[in-house]
Amino acid sequence: MRNVMSRWSCMLVLCVLVGPLVAPSVASEAANQTAEASSPADVETPVRRPGATVNDEAAEASADVPQFVDLFNGRDLTGWVNVNTAPDTWTVKDGLLVCSGQPIGVMRSEKQYENFILHIEWRHMKAGGNSGVFVWSEGSVAPGRRLPKGMEVQMLELDWVNLNRTKDGEPQHIGYISGELFGAGGLTATPDNPRGSRSMSWELRCKGKGEWNTYDVVCVDGTVKLAINGKFVNSIRDSSVRKGYLCLESEGSEIHFRNIRILELPPGITTPEQTAPVVE
Repeated sequence: MRNVMSRWSCMLVLCVLVGPLVAPSVASEAANQTAEASSPADVETPVRRPGATVNDEAAEASADVPQFVDLFNGRDLTGWVNVNTAPDTWTVKDGLLVCSGQPIGVMRSEKQYENFILHIEWRHMKAGGNSGVFVWSEGSVAPGRRLPKGMEVQMLELDWVNLNRTKDGEPQHIGYISGELFGAGGLTATPDNPRGSRSMSWELRCKGKGEWNTYDVVCVDGTVKLAINGKFVNSIRDSSVRKGYLCLESEGSEIHFRNIRILELPPGITTPEQTAPVVE
């Protein structure tokens, strides 16, 4: 009974995060399994295999549950591929992934991801710093461009709006520094809190220069939901690309990353047209 409820409690939490589309079927299945498990007539006494301990069986059961996997090991750049930056743009120092910001470009993951939860922590080291993480991204950059086609999860230092003023001398829109979500390089999507084609957060939760920020990014079936420092505040849907690479962005100034982890979820119904080209 406890194992059934633990498993489906986790699934229902995920359903809440990604929306009601899959929640009813999961909830129904969970209810059915719970009812079956709690029905005295149907309960069978578990038979432990010879020599197995309770801990052994618990470990085997947990092996079937999706787990977070580190994408950055704190020692080197294993698992990442430089796309169009310099050899010294990305380095590791004191267990942190350090990006110099020069030149503008990206580093990508070795493999593609479809449905997943990405956890990433970052801090800018200069006022007005600019960076981001791309999800469902292409693994190469088109000629004449410096950034790939993909869904960008913006990472801007708070003073960016003051240091990059409009032609009238006014600060830029506050939405820029709120963890905006938007399609880049031709990817299209529908913003849930529109600022043009971008989706801006409902709250300004990012911290400034030298302070660590935490993003939890839930990406499922064309929908992206973003939690900033412990609260979900932004979302975008109907992405034209739903499977691709992760890219970390170098864009002008030093930024640090740590605790980059991913939990892969079951795949959806993603067409070849919704999948980024595989880079050989």
